[in-house]
Amino acid sequence: MPRRSASPTITQVAEAAGVSRATVSRVLNGSTRVDPGIAIRVREAAGTLRYRPNLTARNLSTGRTLTIALVIPDLGNPMFQVILRGISRAAEADGYSVLIAEAASPEREATIAREARRQCDAVVLVAPRMDDQVLDELVEQISPVVLVNRRTTDPRFASVGIDYAAGMKQLVEHLVGFGHRDLLYASGPPRSVANRERLTALHALVDAAPALTLRSIRCGSGLADGYRVAAEVLDSGATAVLAFNDLVAHGLLTRMHELGVDVPRDLSLTGFDGIELSRVLNPHMTTVGQEELDAGTVAWTLLRRRIQRSDAQGRPEQDDARDDVLLEPQIIIGDSTGPVTSR
Repeated sequence: MPRRSASPTITQVAEAAGVSRATVSRVLNGSTRVDPGIAIRVREAAGTLRYRPNLTARNLSTGRTLTIALVIPDLGNPMFQVILRGISRAAEADGYSVLIAEAASPEREATIAREARRQCDAVVLVAPRMDDQVLDELVEQISPVVLVNRRTTDPRFASVGIDYAAGMKQLVEHLVGFGHRDLLYASGPPRSVANRERLTALHALVDAAPALTLRSIRCGSGLADGYRVAAEVLDSGATAVLAFNDLVAHGLLTRMHELGVDVPRDLSLTGFDGIELSRVLNPHMTTVGQEELDAGTVAWTLLRRRIQRSDAQGRPEQDDARDDVLLEPQIIIGDSTGPVTSR
């Protein structure tokens, strides 16, 4: 049986390029301290020889894994999948891989984040549900870190958020334009920061408009939750329902169809998030779009900056002015909302 040829070594690349092994290492590790002409010669030699660096050895020598961890509450939620896709594509373009960790319960989030950080260069926490004090202690321990849909009280740590107040204002104004005055909110999980912010925004809008009334019912964040509370929604007598998210709205819509309720003639219904599902429902869902904001890519931009500064300083980066990015979503008007009619 013919023997397989040995993989080319860094020494062979150095000999082919006429430079030292150290120079080859610096070039292939992305150093900018090498003469551009020499760097080109090294890369050409590596390409000709089909040299592939030993990533384990390189990571041991540099102290970097070129991997980041993404900790999210629910892999099944399409909105979190959108964030994952944005981060993965942006990070991979810069040579980083993404390790995904699901924290199904708030009690496990901090432990999972710490374990992930031991294996990675940095962490992105998406919509963490832990208490503020626990979160403040955690980010100090796992930096470099960026938060998505949450912020800390410590001004040193970066976050990417969605302006839920702006989104809710657009939905309420849209419904008011159709003559709706009696609104119902199908709320999300009690420990969800997004739910608290959306409900706070709704209360502020109603307080500023005495003609409006707002009630809320406990619901959840999934299809089954919306399906389950449909009868309670009808019993409320509200003319318009604002669901916590598009999944809840979909569950509500499905059950309304089964009960013979016409949406929007009998009841107007809105979602939130703008996931792809909302665009294929019948009727198309009126919702607030987040996908085009690409929060994942924004989060990676902030995190990459912190990783680079951490490398330069030799310790986790925490000293820069805070980066708080607040992205404003836009209403997507579908066919699930319409004028008030008597039932």
